[in-house]
Amino acid sequence: MIKKTALFTILFSWMMISSLLSAQKITQIKFVGLAHLSPTVAKEIAGIRVGEQMDSGKINDSIKNFFSQGYFKDVWVDKQGSVLIYHFEEKVAIANIDIKGYGSGDDGKKLLEGIGLKKGDLYDERRVKKAKKTLISKLESQGFYDTVIEVSKTPVGESSISIVFDVNKGEKIIIKKMNFVGASEMEKSDLERELANKEEDVLGWMPWRNNGEASVSQLEYDAHRVKDVFMQNGYLDAYVSKPLMRVDFGSYNAEVDYQVTEGVQYRVGTVGVTQAIKGLNTEDLIADLILSSGKIFNVKRMRKDIVNLEEKVGNFGYAFVKVSPQMHKDPEQKIINLQYIVDPGEVVTINDVVISGNDTTKDRVIRRYIYLAPGDKFNATDLKDSKSSLGRTGFFESIDIQSERLSDNKINLLVKVRETSTGTISAGGGYGSYEGLMVNASISDRNLFGSGINTTLGFEISKISTNANLSFVNPKIWDSMYSFGVSFYKRDYEYVDYTEDSVGASVTVGREFWRYFHGSVGIGYVDNQSTINDALTTPVEGLLYNDQYSKTSIFASVNFDNTDDFYIPRRGMKAIVTFDYGQLDGDLDEVEANFFNGYADPFKTSAKVGFYYGLEDWIDYDLVLRVKGRATYISRDENDKLPTAEKLFMGGIGSVRGYDPYSLSPYVVDKDTGYRNLVAGTQRASGSLEASIPLSEAAKMRLAFFYDYGYVGLDSKLFKGDDVENDISRSSTGVVLEWQSAFGLINLVFAYPIDEEDGDRTASFEFSMGSKF
Repeated sequence: MIKKTALFTILFSWMMISSLLSAQKITQIKFVGLAHLSPTVAKEIAGIRVGEQMDSGKINDSIKNFFSQGYFKDVWVDKQGSVLIYHFEEKVAIANIDIKGYGSGDDGKKLLEGIGLKKGDLYDERRVKKAKKTLISKLESQGFYDTVIEVSKTPVGESSISIVFDVNKGEKIIIKKMNFVGASEMEKSDLERELANKEEDVLGWMPWRNNGEASVSQLEYDAHRVKDVFMQNGYLDAYVSKPLMRVDFGSYNAEVDYQVTEGVQYRVGTVGVTQAIKGLNTEDLIADLILSSGKIFNVKRMRKDIVNLEEKVGNFGYAFVKVSPQMHKDPEQKIINLQYIVDPGEVVTINDVVISGNDTTKDRVIRRYIYLAPGDKFNATDLKDSKSSLGRTGFFESIDIQSERLSDNKINLLVKVRETSTGTISAGGGYGSYEGLMVNASISDRNLFGSGINTTLGFEISKISTNANLSFVNPKIWDSMYSFGVSFYKRDYEYVDYTEDSVGASVTVGREFWRYFHGSVGIGYVDNQSTINDALTTPVEGLLYNDQYSKTSIFASVNFDNTDDFYIPRRGMKAIVTFDYGQLDGDLDEVEANFFNGYADPFKTSAKVGFYYGLEDWIDYDLVLRVKGRATYISRDENDKLPTAEKLFMGGIGSVRGYDPYSLSPYVVDKDTGYRNLVAGTQRASGSLEASIPLSEAAKMRLAFFYDYGYVGLDSKLFKGDDVENDISRSSTGVVLEWQSAFGLINLVFAYPIDEEDGDRTASFEFSMGSKF
């Protein structure tokens, strides 16, 4: 009994000693071998604090926590008395990632960054395997099959490696045939219109043709797109099966089948709107609907009607309006009755306008163009117009305005912008049969220091011209409705017969009226010293080109602009009308005095207009149509001389492309040499039709086809006879490659003069190029 008691005492003593040891408190925690984590962060991850008791379970958990971070190959812990020491062996860092065989490589790197694999990260085998799968899946969604990716690692120093993904793209699946089994009323081409996967066209390799390449990730959605096409044509009961793609992996050609049941085609019966908003006339709402009684039902137009109804109701302050269509089908009569139920909700006011994404542009500059402010009642049209107004500035690459709901009657407007480079250092040129090589350069900024101020300094040099200009425009002085601008220029242009040497300046003050109108008035001064290039050979040259005078003018203009974008407008109109009255002061020589009383005081009226219409909503293709027109008329006393520099010419960008700038005008033929002496005109009109299509959205490249026509004439008959041509008209056609490259906006103009005549000076190619800063 005594022995058992002694043994129990000994065991109890040892247990007490172990308990005292295990209850020892931590006095210090050390971290050895850390490079990518700070000790502070490491302590948070460990979850153990100085002053706590030593606990092997907690220590094991802390090691697991460190491993879960993915930074370490090994982690172990030493205990030296009351000091806890963590030892780390970190993984090597990724010094560089290179992707070969995957597009430009940049796309692949962005894809890898999205899953957390980028330069500077620590190497993790799991992430590399995931990256391979991601790349293969992405290529399969683009129609590439049997893709093979090899990953190689190369040491860079002692603590880094370089990774190379060598991508061997598989074969593209080409859809050779598309079958809509059971479709008899709808054409195959119409059913394919909305699909992501289409049958290969003849000459499918051309940019505007379909190449038939399969996009497998979109196959599951294509059935819904076919169903939607049926519903756009009145077939509400149509059934479309999931697509079945059969692939011949020998040739990688595919055939796709859809099983279709069309059903009956419905027309619209009665159309009504149920609403009870004071001041909103129900009959007016119904009259403005696109989808009206008797028309074939079209679900796409119904959706547009819903959007239009929500906008009209939203203009009364109802930001959360819901319009629900109730459709009552009558299969026997083949009609569908529509009733739009309007649930307006509560009238909403703006609590705040929150702006983000503007690193350069000041908040107050952005607020100038937003038509809703804190405390205002919500208005859907104001919201849409605010986005268009910001787009017209040219300051932003993208604009998004969303509403943040705070309560049933209050919202914040979240204005998110992505800025574009508005400053440019540009260089350009071209080649013409008359001017030869032309070079121009300028430095400008439409948004100087984010203030909205537009400044330009530029020059142009060719073998026959030297031009320079400096301008400054503040469109919103002190954030008001007023604008102010000044400009200076120096022009030295050597025509065949004479050289125009002029210096000018102008000051303009303007004001915005209503929402889309802007009016301005200004004064200008020009000093012109035109001289004949060679010794005077004919009286005609003296009458036309020997002008030394000064001009003081006053001018006024009215401008309208409701387009939605500065660079590529897809909706709206631009128009400007300008009136300019000038007083000329100068002396005539003896020959001129026999024909004229003195220099004329001209009154010039000019107008420009442009219409822009994007067809993407109608044809699901970003085709933009542009119609532009320009006209100018100069009136004056015909007994006074109107200098050639004040008259009108035609040719080049802005009138009729394909001809040298200022090379077309009424003329007198020299009987001895047969050379044309350009008389210049007093009336001019020109127009352009353009169709712009996308070439590469990623590269911001578009192709525009154009047709130009212009006329310039002289309303007086100063010169008469068979050797005089008082009216000139020309036309041209061609293409413009519009590319917003890394160097700035590049335009390559290829023009063909349609009705060129002997003596015309043509320019078949021009280009301009800018480098943004």
